[in-house]
Amino acid sequence: MSQIISLRKMDVGQQGKIAAVEACGEMNRRIRDMGLIPGATVSVVGRAPLKDPVALRLSGVTISLRNSEADHIKVDISGPAH
Repeated sequence: MSQIISLRKMDVGQQGKIAAVEACGEMNRRIRDMGLIPGATVSVVGRAPLKDPVALRLSGVTISLRNSEADHIKVDISGPAH
């Protein structure tokens, strides 16, 4: 069973698979240009002291994303079934 949350709500060290990008226009293009597309695996590697921005690890690259952008990305954190 999938558990889908906003990327902003993920904890440091948590990993998931992007389920949807719900941004529009320029923000949607920017998010997708960074490789944040449905099906991609992403993990949260850190947060700034005030929780914004968030550092993500994606395909061996670390990127930074503002919370206002992370709100538009839905992630499935259910992981593989055991």
